[in-house]
Amino acid sequence: MTDQAPRPEGDIPGKPTAASRTTLSHIMTGSDTNLLGTVHGGVIMKLVDDAAGAVAGRHSGGPAVTASMDEMVFLEPVRVGDLVHVRAQVNWTGRSSMEVGVRVMAERWNESTPAQQVGSAYLVFAAVDADGKPRPVPQVIPETERDKRRYQEAQIRRTHRLARRRAIKELREKRVADGIED
Repeated sequence: MTDQAPRPEGDIPGKPTAASRTTLSHIMTGSDTNLLGTVHGGVIMKLVDDAAGAVAGRHSGGPAVTASMDEMVFLEPVRVGDLVHVRAQVNWTGRSSMEVGVRVMAERWNESTPAQQVGSAYLVFAAVDADGKPRPVPQVIPETERDKRRYQEAQIRRTHRLARRRAIKELREKRVADGIED
């Protein structure tokens, strides 16, 4: 896509979105519950991070670490006995970073009703080499109209992340300049 950051000549070839897309499924048990008797949000967040990490590693062809979780939304509670499906794909890539979108679906293990969406998240991963230093990743190539929309939305989220970081840094620098200590 033309919106992608320029890459040096001879860089690694791009990969289509479907090349690393994956689904992780897990049945929820009593050990996954919180004090309310539903599945603990942290359990779902770990599944989200696991699926996103697998996708980031597949896309980048090696190790990738979680850099940030941009947003995690819980839409419905997950219950013991639910079969949870965590679907993840790379939405956008930079030079060494990738945004991975995740959709969390749940269905009763003993019913034939369709799964319903119970959560979603956006995570940013950085591809790293053996020394933990950033390494280049293949450009993601959106294949469908949905993939193209996700790519564009990911660019908006990236712009907002960078603007937020910049604004916070400027505020902190101003407070220091004004002699205000935190």
